[in-house]
Amino acid sequence: MQKKIENKIGVSSDAVLKATGKNWNEWFMFLDKSGCKKMNHKEIVTELHKRNHVGKWWEQMITAAYEQARGLRDKYEKPGGFEISASKTIEAPAAVLFKYWYDEKLRKKWLTDYKYNVRRSSIDKSIRITWIDEKSNLNLNFYPKGENKTSVVVQHAKLKSKKEAGEMKKYWKEQLERLFLFLSKQKKRLLI
Repeated sequence: MQKKIENKIGVSSDAVLKATGKNWNEWFMFLDKSGCKKMNHKEIVTELHKRNHVGKWWEQMITAAYEQARGLRDKYEKPGGFEISASKTIEAPAAVLFKYWYDEKLRKKWLTDYKYNVRRSSIDKSIRITWIDEKSNLNLNFYPKGENKTSVVVQHAKLKSKKEAGEMKKYWKEQLERLFLFLSKQKKRLLI
């Protein structure tokens, strides 16, 4: 049971114990005894905050882990729907990657579904997008990892189901790989 929880949550029981003074099983027993099976996310966080001062990040982490372990929340589920993320480090400056996401003519060259609505952006740092379904949102963040490497993080929020979240996670991993391959080919052409 302990290993299953750790695999599902992605944080070891030892790490939780070291940071909070309780392991996963102890937290889940405590929350069960506190009646949290009948509470929503916000109420569980409040209960944790009142009785244990572990910090806001751990309150959220423990609550989400508890909800998943007790079947109160699915993988990728958030209060406003389902949310996934995908990331890839690409050998290119943030400014180049930003342009390939922001400029429709450039993204048409590599992105399968390129006709989305950019709502807001911070040049070379982030882009906020209304996705093509006009119901879900994308948050793109560009994190420089030196002069010519950038980590691109795609967060897709307000997805309607666990199935759709799984599909979009796969889709974004594939699209990031397409961008990586496209830019690698472009780089080779420029060097020849």
